[in-house]
Amino acid sequence: MNGASREALAAARGRLEALTDSPSVDATQLADQLAEVTALLDREVTLRRVLTEPAREGEAKAELVGRLLAGQVDGPAVDLVAGMVRSRWSNSRDLVDSVEELAATADLTAVQQAGALDDVEDELFRFGRIVESSTALRSALTDRAATVTAKRELLRSLLGGRANAVTERLVVRLVTHPRGRSLEAGLQTLSRLAAARRDRVVAVVTSAVPLTDGQKQRLGAALAKLYGRQMHLNLDVDPEVLGGISVRVGEEVINGTIAERLDEASRRLAG
Repeated sequence: MNGASREALAAARGRLEALTDSPSVDATQLADQLAEVTALLDREVTLRRVLTEPAREGEAKAELVGRLLAGQVDGPAVDLVAGMVRSRWSNSRDLVDSVEELAATADLTAVQQAGALDDVEDELFRFGRIVESSTALRSALTDRAATVTAKRELLRSLLGGRANAVTERLVVRLVTHPRGRSLEAGLQTLSRLAAARRDRVVAVVTSAVPLTDGQKQRLGAALAKLYGRQMHLNLDVDPEVLGGISVRVGEEVINGTIAERLDEASRRLAG
């Protein structure tokens, strides 16, 4: 996002935090209603352009939101979206993306309040790994010819009773309304938002064998010292790395695996 949209989203995040801090606001219900607004704005191109038109007065756009959403969603959702359209946006798509982010954040806030945020982070990561390893599953979940109902039922069979309800809600929403993103990119975004709930950075750790609790604690502490922020470790086991560990933080990879060292030695010999 460009400058104007980044500022508008930052302000909206602050308003969402204030809302979800109130015991009178149901964060899960707010998430559902923001998801409905996302679908509306994604579907109605002209509407979102009107709501982000710089020449229109912010208050006029907020009043339009109030009229459109009255009776469709509750006051907190109306107030939040009205506040968003008062801000300036670099383009209309950024508004939709931001409302969608706030919907996911509201769900994650609810699960954090329930003390199960770590579970949801881990489940999102594991589900992403399952998708990456199964071409058939990925095809079924991204098949444009498949109905929304069919995809919901497939996800319910995979996650129902096995994962936190919020994990299932987030994945179902992503799969049934991908909005042009790949499934992998959407899951990565959800993982990033989950980590951000505690201002943590996600480190994807791949090792040949499972790490012990002591190894995980030492690695987490070392990475937190290196990056200056609390780290959440997503752990993956891959026997093909042969030994050592590989750590990916964002786009940066710290590779200490035997396989990587062998590859490097082979490259040097070939050179």
